[in-house]
Amino acid sequence: MHILLLGSGGRENALAWKIAQSPLCKKLIIAPGNPGTAQFGTNIPVSLTNFEQIEQICMVEAINMVVVGPEDPLVNGISDYFNSSEKLKNIFIIGPRKYAAQLEGSKAFAKEFMLRHNIPTAAYKEFTSENFQQGIAYLKQHSLPIVLKADGLAAGKGVVICNTIDEALAEFEAMIQNAKFGEASKKVVVEEFLQGIEMSTFALTDGKNYVILPEAKDYKRIGVGDTGLNTGGMGAVSPVPFADAVLKKKIEEKIIKPTIAGFEKDKMEYVGFVFFGLMINDGEPYVIEYNCRMGDPETEVVMPRLKNDLVELLIATKNGRLNNIKIEVDERTACTIVAVSGGYPGDYKKGKEITGVAHALDSNSILFQMGTVLQNGQLLTNGGRVLCITSFGKDVAESTSMASMALQKISFQGMNFRNDIGYEFK
Repeated sequence: MHILLLGSGGRENALAWKIAQSPLCKKLIIAPGNPGTAQFGTNIPVSLTNFEQIEQICMVEAINMVVVGPEDPLVNGISDYFNSSEKLKNIFIIGPRKYAAQLEGSKAFAKEFMLRHNIPTAAYKEFTSENFQQGIAYLKQHSLPIVLKADGLAAGKGVVICNTIDEALAEFEAMIQNAKFGEASKKVVVEEFLQGIEMSTFALTDGKNYVILPEAKDYKRIGVGDTGLNTGGMGAVSPVPFADAVLKKKIEEKIIKPTIAGFEKDKMEYVGFVFFGLMINDGEPYVIEYNCRMGDPETEVVMPRLKNDLVELLIATKNGRLNNIKIEVDERTACTIVAVSGGYPGDYKKGKEITGVAHALDSNSILFQMGTVLQNGQLLTNGGRVLCITSFGKDVAESTSMASMALQKISFQGMNFRNDIGYEFK
């Protein structure tokens, strides 16, 4: 099978690593990829929203399956493009149609879906410039803290937790009146703040059948002890120590099953990964958000723990046979720690030489590249999140210690990483 993987980050490096292990994969193309993905296939430069260019790659490389890594192509309708094209409609694409991808593309759409299908989530209201004054009045009487979410995609930065009414009013105005997050914050969802602890659950579905992949917990804040600004993710652990059989059963019965059933009831054509961002409050799961693809850096711990052949799983998705698949997982703990550029998530410089990669790893560790570029034989930084190391251990303490020790052998100017990933489980 000839497979095209779309994307260029750590998630795609982990997916390429996993896909390349399958004897069913005869050719792997990654577009645009990064120096890490190039170890497992052929990188081809492309814009992920230029569907004509992607179509051309599919024709030239005789692609049988497309795996969509990031959200932008899905929200922009790449699955619809493939299914409406005579040339492409026989290529199987892993990713929901544009209508279904609104579960990630619009916070309001996702909340309405959850309410319609009785999926537990925080209470909310939505506002635009048209009912801005009503929003002001609503915020003034709202309990604290208040969660404000830009409705659209905002690169993981569109959620603000406000601890005072004045802060909430200022953020509300900045989002709607001053376009703080551009088009994404033309509509704002005001949400009840849920106490608890976060975790992520993942499913692969054909829209009817599904399998549940290993769960994970990621760490978004830049600073030790979950302090400072939000980022795209500073690390993750899997399994999640508090996710026992009782909680997992609740998640499946109260959230995963009604979500997949909702796809059928609403005639949403959904084939691909579902990311459930959850808050666990007193042993009860609530959905914070849906993503229509795998997370990053969660993929970097989920894929290493997945023992199944990923390509076999994807083919079973195509053939409606997921109900015949038993997911097998590595019982060890996996931890990934992300190394970021100095200044991130604010301003940072690119083009810093990365050294020590060749000597950093042992048999229990894997390096995934995120924001890197190869120039004249030198590996350079090319993003805020630069690379991550995933290590296996008997528990969170051992796996995080090993990943941290491996990262200490790597260096680039301004390099920063959190050495406390999984801190609450040690």
